[in-house]
Amino acid sequence: MATHAALIRLLDAGGADVMVLDGEAQPGGMGICRQAKDELYDCPPVLLVIGRPDDGWLATWSRADAVVSHPIDPAALASALAGLMRARAAEQQATPQPHT
Repeated sequence: MATHAALIRLLDAGGADVMVLDGEAQPGGMGICRQAKDELYDCPPVLLVIGRPDDGWLATWSRADAVVSHPIDPAALASALAGLMRARAAEQQATPQPHT
């Protein structure tokens, strides 16, 4: 997404299965994560990329579901993202769907 406002519109429309946010971006991905977790009933899981491992406590504050830090290990990033996607898919399958 290009802007904070565009991301919020996408989330409000239910258009995301998982989010990958940059904790170092402005406005910060940590704040966006916290806002989404506070305001969305069915917030998608969030993978937060942080600048250094010591910033993990900030990721906890943001309520991110998974965290990777710089320098990014591609295998760790892919594994964390795949885990979130599998968990989201399982959660959606377990939730009864309304009949139309």
